[in-house]
Amino acid sequence: MTNDNLDKIISASMLRLRMKSPFFATLALFARVLITESVPTAATDGEDIFINAKFMRRLCPPQASLPSSQLDGLLLHEVLHAALLHVPRRGARERQLWNVAADIVVNGMIAQQENFKLPAGGVRDQKLEHLSVEEIYELLLKEHKTCPQCEADLLYEAIDGKSGGSLDAARQKTLETHWRNAMQQAIAVARSSNNQGSIPAGILRELTAVTQGQLDWRSYLWRYLVRTPTDFTGFDRRFIGQRLYLEALEGESVKVFVAVDTSGSVGERELRLFFSEVVGILNSYPHLQCQLYYADADAYGPYELTTDSPLPKPVGGGGTSFVPFFDKVNEQSDWYSSGVCVYLTDGYGTFPQQPPNLPVLWVVTPGGLDLNQFPFGEAVRLLSV
Repeated sequence: MTNDNLDKIISASMLRLRMKSPFFATLALFARVLITESVPTAATDGEDIFINAKFMRRLCPPQASLPSSQLDGLLLHEVLHAALLHVPRRGARERQLWNVAADIVVNGMIAQQENFKLPAGGVRDQKLEHLSVEEIYELLLKEHKTCPQCEADLLYEAIDGKSGGSLDAARQKTLETHWRNAMQQAIAVARSSNNQGSIPAGILRELTAVTQGQLDWRSYLWRYLVRTPTDFTGFDRRFIGQRLYLEALEGESVKVFVAVDTSGSVGERELRLFFSEVVGILNSYPHLQCQLYYADADAYGPYELTTDSPLPKPVGGGGTSFVPFFDKVNEQSDWYSSGVCVYLTDGYGTFPQQPPNLPVLWVVTPGGLDLNQFPFGEAVRLLSV
């Protein structure tokens, strides 16, 4: 089978894709599909899609062909990886494990579509595929999971740039702009279509991850620590060189109550991550006066911390209740005018019936409670990059 014939097969598949779904059809218009010998199966560099010629001939021999729904699913698989920015979102994460996490998400989306199927052997994990790629990656890393079928059957291979190296800032910006435009057009087409015009729920979830998952959660904390984020006239110039645009404070420093979940459901890796974040708070915000608490079904502390303070040995290991920490905070009513609570947790526990008088920022581990389930405060996901 010549490359010309393979091109015709791909063109026919892309046409079927456009007939089946206005949303996916629009995304597919923004991707080129190229036949190549440079990848073992199929891959994307974040913009173009590459399919190995021998792989295609094996799937589509002259006397038989891959069922059209499966070939369509394979091409849609690669389009979604590119459109959802899975290449630039990887950052410094381990390539193979990230590819597995990305495959779990995309294959889960395609499995929910009636008109598409994947070739046999695609990576699936129905317990994880409702999460973002970043969350799945963290959970796989935590459990030290590998994928025995990945060498032969992983359908997605990320090529981080044309030369195989890391993406530079300009390339990343170009990809983000390209696919943001594509996604906006696809959403508009889907919403205006009378036939299969809905936007897949998994797409909306991944779009949320694109906008939120890349944001350092400490930038959320910053919003609580300044009075006028868009007005730089009152900012303390000592910290501008450190990219810390804190306002010059009159009188006392800002107080922050930090609770670290030390219940039995939090593992050693999460605790190390929590501790590094506590240190990060202190180093990033020198104005802070920090009270640290450890918390399971009880709250232990407070421990007064400064940038030079060693972290106390953690206490806990029992069940989880968020009530004791907030009870202790509420006892300190003289701090209310300038305080904020930060709770690092997996989110599984008993919440107080009444929210505290202070703003609350929940920093939640991958795989923890859904962010929409927190009854008060603002919740963000804690993800490494």
